[in-house]
Amino acid sequence: MPDLESERSAKRPGAPRAGAPRSRLAARVDRILSAAIAGEPHVALSIKAPELIADFRPVSDAIAALFERAGPGVMAHWRVAQALKPSGLEGDLLNLLVDPDPKVRTAAARLCGALRMSDSLPWLADLLEDPKPKVRDAAVRALGDLGGHGAVDALMAAVDRIPQHRLAIELAHAASDMDIEALMRKPASVEAAVVTVLACGLRHDRIKIGPLLGIAHDRRWPSRVRVAACRALAMIHDADAADRLRDLFGDPDAGVRAAAARTQRRCRPAGRQG
Repeated sequence: MPDLESERSAKRPGAPRAGAPRSRLAARVDRILSAAIAGEPHVALSIKAPELIADFRPVSDAIAALFERAGPGVMAHWRVAQALKPSGLEGDLLNLLVDPDPKVRTAAARLCGALRMSDSLPWLADLLEDPKPKVRDAAVRALGDLGGHGAVDALMAAVDRIPQHRLAIELAHAASDMDIEALMRKPASVEAAVVTVLACGLRHDRIKIGPLLGIAHDRRWPSRVRVAACRALAMIHDADAADRLRDLFGDPDAGVRAAAARTQRRCRPAGRQG
């Protein structure tokens, strides 16, 4: 598994570089949807689906940046959904999720997720079983973008089929605090517990430091979950929490000992020991 403590490996695959150039179409989409989110009347995204499919990467990145600027809340999502209705674009993109061409399915999945098209959820969930790896990965990312309880359920139902590090990254995007709490309280499997714990670290969720310390110390948890808890604490990077792992340096589980020591080294580098 990749080292999720590394900031680079914790980023989504294909994430845009800062300052990356945008296409003309992406800039046009940004202008139209920015106007919609600002509440301007009669705004419609009247661009044909094949145009968006052909330029899906920069367009998806532009839409993602737009929602990031808009901040949390449902109003931006609702206004973008309204901008899609006049042209019938939403229905066209949904149809393309089952296109025979895997490249089209990949592009459509990315766009449906970027546009927060909630009606695409069941189709995206189906694409998690697509025979083409790129389509599956696009569906995973789209569900992360879509967010919400349904997307979380779809992701976790595929815990045995999605690489653990990818699932943790998208769960960190998709899940609410309540979703994470429910998954931690009653994980469906060891794999689900590991992914949920890692997602806490990726979210830099300091509120979960106490529960993560509890998991790391509790020998009733499987070794993999305890190791994941140590890794999550390393991602949160709280020196005081890392100090509370010192008593695990003598743990009978070699994996837990190594993970605790690594977290300590990361949070308190040489020369800065408390």
